[in-house]
Amino acid sequence: MAKPELVDIFKKRTRHPFRPRSSDIINRLFSDFMPFGSYRSDSLIAGSCQFAEKLLYVVAQQKPKPEDLKSSEDLEKLNYGMLTSDDHSVVLSVLKEACKQDPENTYLFSIIDTYGADISMYSAQRFQAFFIAQLVREFLAIPIRTISLVLGEGGSGGAVAIQVTDIRGQMEDALYATAPPESMASIVFRDAARIEDALAILKPGAKDLKTLDVIDRIVPFSGDVTDTTTMCSNIDQFLTKAIKDLSRSKLDKLIKRREIRAKKYGLSKGSGKFYDIKRYIETPIKKAFRKPPPNIEILNFTGLTEVGEGYGDIQHAPANKELIECGAGKQGDKRRKGCGKLIPLKALLDNFNVCPECGFSYILGASGWIDCLADTGSFHELYRNLTVDQLLEETAITDYYRDFLAKQEGHSHFNESLVVGSARVNQMRTVMALSTFYYCGGSMGVVFGEKFRRGVDYAIQENLPFISLCCSGGARLYEGISALMQMVKTIESINRLRKSGLPYISILADPATGGAIASYAALGDIVIAEPGALVIFAGPRVMKSRGFEVDEKLVRSQSLHEISAEIYSDLDYYHDIRGIQEICERKDMKRCVSKYLEFYYQSEFRGRKKGRKK
Repeated sequence: MAKPELVDIFKKRTRHPFRPRSSDIINRLFSDFMPFGSYRSDSLIAGSCQFAEKLLYVVAQQKPKPEDLKSSEDLEKLNYGMLTSDDHSVVLSVLKEACKQDPENTYLFSIIDTYGADISMYSAQRFQAFFIAQLVREFLAIPIRTISLVLGEGGSGGAVAIQVTDIRGQMEDALYATAPPESMASIVFRDAARIEDALAILKPGAKDLKTLDVIDRIVPFSGDVTDTTTMCSNIDQFLTKAIKDLSRSKLDKLIKRREIRAKKYGLSKGSGKFYDIKRYIETPIKKAFRKPPPNIEILNFTGLTEVGEGYGDIQHAPANKELIECGAGKQGDKRRKGCGKLIPLKALLDNFNVCPECGFSYILGASGWIDCLADTGSFHELYRNLTVDQLLEETAITDYYRDFLAKQEGHSHFNESLVVGSARVNQMRTVMALSTFYYCGGSMGVVFGEKFRRGVDYAIQENLPFISLCCSGGARLYEGISALMQMVKTIESINRLRKSGLPYISILADPATGGAIASYAALGDIVIAEPGALVIFAGPRVMKSRGFEVDEKLVRSQSLHEISAEIYSDLDYYHDIRGIQEICERKDMKRCVSKYLEFYYQSEFRGRKKGRKK
């Protein structure tokens, strides 16, 4: 039988309405399947059974079947087939229960079939992104043997949350991508119909993903996409062999293998000890470059008086001074926020891009955050010259991607969206990883993930606290699945920080969205957010485009900080998630961070740790 093209697989097989669902597989393979607890969900199946003489816990995402979508109420469920924060909480409970059993005879099997995680306001207000990060962390460290299978569609962080296992399979006609192809086409090409071009960049097919080490095994499909019997037979063989193979490996070696695998994501070339040893250390940055945000217009006034929009609103402007109108953008952009007053540019820069009159904040680049957090002259940048060309094969960098990177030139003083360096904060040594929104929207790509990993390695080597600053729009779609896997890579790095007993402070700037907030940024020992920061997995525009209602105020830092105060009264739901512990303005951020660093540096624990090292 001739192999169908990728676009045909997507349209005629992956999205086929009568393709077998997770419930069909579970009903056929696991006759004694017992649901977990009393919780029931449209999108999650969780339970346990006996399989191959082992206790098998099953966690499965369930897409709706045609018969599930008959009533108008069913059709209105925009998140059908997507796990909510409630569902993710149950999955964490299943993992906790599995860990209580005999580790040598207990396995976990997860089935992935989803467009992505639920992006409704309900889940967003219940720390959906934090749940995804926590699940990936648990799967990387869980002391039982784990297996996953991409059954039909694996989408975004919703798939990553339960896919990072010891053996990872994918149906031959299933697709696993950073985003649904139509969403990718809309974002990159501004044309949702260019699905074929989007698939060429995403490379979501099983063969490509196996080459990239995202999956291990390809499960054959049958000629008839609706043939449940043949699909179940092939999955039975895959699962039986996976359990047999894993039983030969010790658990500690499997956990170590997960760590090694995560570190390698995005390194299709130029990896090895040489690249770890050759650290790119630049001269210290003595002062921020103090350039205004690129999206505002600077006004030069020679008169002494200016009349504002309001009648009688007279503002006195010193002659020959650069001013900005608070909240206004370039090229006649209408002002929707800010107070509209004329602010001296120097006053704005001195206040770290925050209006001294009303508190409206512009996005602050990495150089501004360095000036905000680090002692003057103490920041030494690491790995500055690391580029995409050093990490990815030539064939993985499309012309679209090269054009996109070329357009970023001049937007930032840095070569990538993550700036890593050693610094001092009120004389206390730290390692910093700062994302800069002015380069590719602060997006997570392979360079981002590798620099983050190396920064953590440096912190562990030097026994230093680690600080991250998240100002990101999510994963870099042009890099396909490799960008999505940086979520796993950064989380693995944070796990090693925790094992080393080093403090990790996560600062959430505006915006903190996508794969960044659903990975490293959510896992700080202390999570601090600036006022008004957007903290959400999917941005408001994406939510609106998919029909979800949006109230931005409810997913800004202040609102989520208030919700965080209630977490301790519902720990069975939130598990190890603690949300946002503190809100702090930019001008006070250095002092805020200092109190946590000082607690660490003066603690007895650090002294004992250093003693053991000697």
